[in-house]
Parts: sequence; structure tokens; C-alpha cells
Amino acid sequence: MGKPTGFLEYERQTGKERLPKERIVDFHEFHEPLPPARQKEQGARCMACGVPFCQFGGNLNGMASGCPLNNLVPEFNDLVYHEQYGQAYKRLQKTNCFPEFTSRVCPALCEAACTCNVNTDPVATKENERAIIDRAFAEGLVVPHPPKIRTGKTVAVIGSGPAGLAAALLLNRRGHSVTVFERHDRIGGLLMYGIPNMKLEKSAIERRRKLMEEEGVVFRTNTDVGRDQDAKEILASFDRVILACGASRPRDIDAPGRDAKGIRFAVDFLSEVTKTLLDSDFAKIPYELAKDKNVVIIGGGDTGNDCAGTAVRLSAKSVVQLEMMPKPPEKRSENNPWPEWPRVLKTDYGQQEVIALSGNDPRIYQTTVKEYIKNEAGEVCAIRTVRLEPKKNKKTGRIDMVPVKGSEQTIPADLVLIAAGFTGAEDYVMDAFQVKKTGRNTVEDTGFASSVPNVFTAGDMRRGQSLVVWAIREGKEAAREVDLSLMGYTNLS
Repeated sequence: MGKPTGFLEYERQTGKERLPKERIVDFHEFHEPLPPARQKEQGARCMACGVPFCQFGGNLNGMASGCPLNNLVPEFNDLVYHEQYGQAYKRLQKTNCFPEFTSRVCPALCEAACTCNVNTDPVATKENERAIIDRAFAEGLVVPHPPKIRTGKTVAVIGSGPAGLAAALLLNRRGHSVTVFERHDRIGGLLMYGIPNMKLEKSAIERRRKLMEEEGVVFRTNTDVGRDQDAKEILASFDRVILACGASRPRDIDAPGRDAKGIRFAVDFLSEVTKTLLDSDFAKIPYELAKDKNVVIIGGGDTGNDCAGTAVRLSAKSVVQLEMMPKPPEKRSENNPWPEWPRVLKTDYGQQEVIALSGNDPRIYQTTVKEYIKNEAGEVCAIRTVRLEPKKNKKTGRIDMVPVKGSEQTIPADLVLIAAGFTGAEDYVMDAFQVKKTGRNTVEDTGFASSVPNVFTAGDMRRGQSLVVWAIREGKEAAREVDLSLMGYTNLS
């Protein structure tokens, strides 16, 4: 695949990004594509290794290694090298329903598992994937594929995140009549309201919605199943139901003063910003949410980084991000060998922007909140933090992060955003369908089938908080099981 000596001749290169101080004045994507000649070189770097871990998609030492969708990475890299983009798109869409999403928001598990990592930099596979799908849309290669024959079977998909959309797309193309129920006013789940526009332009989601509607999928937005839509009616009206509502119950960080005004969950904050932008066609920017405020973000993951980038765009006075865990090393440690996921320091776009404006990294490691401090109006005005240190728990054998006495500090805070992850699915949907739950507050299943006949589950609602690429895989696998249950056989893969 590619050019046998390509990885020796060409260095890794990705598209340019607008400079931080330039891009923070808007909410549009800031990543620019490579010129075609440079893209060809990136395809040439794929070295036809004997065991392509890039498409493995399994777990090593408890972490994913390679693409969970088992994308045919060496094949489409080779086609990029030969500038056969039409064929590259055909190969890509065999495994990936929505490369326009994954090529923007996936952390590139394929690149982390690339064999080139052993001695040099990985192949820019994510960049190649984006070039393929963007070119396919530009050249009109992505067209509706409505089924020629309908089976007469009906399927309801509850939730329109990546898992729900993937299941709906495949089951509809199989010939079943699919209706997707979404509680919000726009489809996409966290793709729409949990990921900022500068990371994923929402026009990409609307474009995919139109394609799916032309194929026959019905979307019912502003319909909250379990609240304003009776689950019993759904069960009576459809042959099968797929619960794909995500793991949207946020983890709280409780401490004295938690009732203070100005403490919000990160996804609520990000959702309000995106909805305001979309509703006004980007004419209104909700500066009032963070302008001239000291913003403290609790959580060091992707959502915390998205909050940092969003706060900067809303003219925050300062941004601080608290991370409970120690600062990762800049290079792989000996106990984290390739092709495991590299546990190394990553400075993402939001953190880059804070650094560009303030000169300081916003992240404070091994630190958490001990107290939220309120002013006379009941508003948060500061937080008291405490340092943490790792200690082995004698009973469990696990490493716990425990407070260090005398390490307390006070940080000014006018807005606190809790980005500490999620604790499972919301109860009301699971209760409405009377499905059994796991100890992690997800739907208990056997091969994607819940404890209730004809009710299946997929995505974060089944596996817990995870990545978009895993959600798409879950949707595909659930669609296969639903199809098998309806028809007695399946041709979905």
C-alpha cells in the first residue's frame, strides 16, 4: 500500500490551523485542508506493514488500539496516494457511515496504532479520511440510497446521536421503515449540542439529515419519549425499538457551596452557546454567559477543553482548568508501549488558545474543589482547591487520589463549569420502557437485546460514556441484531 519508501521520503504533515488569536473571533472550523499534492504524499507514507494495527479496533491493556470501525486504512491510504478519490470513498463508506463526523472529532485511534510510531511519526490517516469525504461531497459522490423494496417492518430509534443515526441509516437501507425520535429541536445528540461548532460545523449534520430523509428515514424532533411521548404507544406502533439515548447524566462535583449560582454542567453550557448561535444564524453570540468572568473548568478531558475554547470566544477574563490526575509525560513511558493508546500530554485547541492569550497553560493538575465560595447574592465568586496525591488503597489495591493537608488555595471564579464526565443514562427513558439496568446505570443487554422483548439498545446507553467512533460501531452492530430478529437472517455487516 502507498509507496514502499514513502515513510522514508515524506514527513508527516497535516493541514494548517488558523492561528489561535485569529480563530477565537468566530465559531467556525479552523482546520484547513492540505493541497492535493501534499495529501498524495500523506497517502504515500502508509508502509504496507504486515500487521496493520491501525484497523485492529480491539483492546490492549484496557484501552482501544486501532479503529473500532475496522476501517480499511491501508487501502484508502493507497488510493489517496494514487489520487483515486472515488474508489477511496467507496472503501471508506463500507465501514464508516459518517466519516464527515469521525474525521473531525475522532481522536484518531488508527494513528496511535500506526506502525510508523515505532520510529517516526504516524501516517496522517485522519487527514486522509477527511480529504476523502470532503472531496466526495464536493464532487457529488455522496448521494441518497433509498431501498428498492420495503419489508413492511417498522423500527423506532430513540435518540439521534451517532449510534442512533448509524442504526437508522442501515435499517432503512435494508428496507425497514425507520422513525427516529429526538427530544431536542435538532438531531445529532452530542454531535449537535455537546461538541462546539468550531470543532464540528453543524451544517455537516444537517447535510446528513437531508440525505437520510431523502432515503426515507423519518425524524421526529422535540419529542421526548418517556415524558411527552408514551413508551407504550411506541411499543404498540413499532415492530422493534432501539434505545440510543446516550449516557447523558453528568457527574457532579459536590462540595460545600454547591448551591451557589453560576455553577453549571459543561454540556448545558456548551448546548446553550451552540443553540443560541444556530437559532440566530450566528448573528447573536451569547457573550453574557462568560464575558469578563473568571471561568473555572473542573475536568481535563475533551469536554473541558471545549469549554476552554468556548469561554475564550465569549471573552472570558481568565480560564483555569482543574485536572484530578497527574500531568502525563511528554513521551511514552516503558509501561505504555506501542500499539497501546499513548498516555502522553496533549495540548488541544482550547488550551492552545488560552496559552496564546494569557501566556499560561490553564491546566492545574492533581487538584480538585474543596469548597465553592459564595458572595452575599448567593453567586459563586471563588473556589477553594486542594492538591491531590496518588496513594495505594490497601483494601482495594487501587491507586486513589487523596487530598494533601495544608495544600488549600483560593481561586477567583465567577463561572464554574463541571466537565467531569457522565454516570450513565438518564433513568426516565429506561424506566418508561421497563428495561433492566446495570450497576453503571446503562441498559442491561444480551447481544444488544434488552430484557424487554423487541427492545434493543446501542451506544453510550449500552456501554457507557465513550467515543463517537464506538457509538457508530454500536449502532451498526445493533442494526444487524435488529434486522436478524425481524427477518431471520441479515445481510448487514
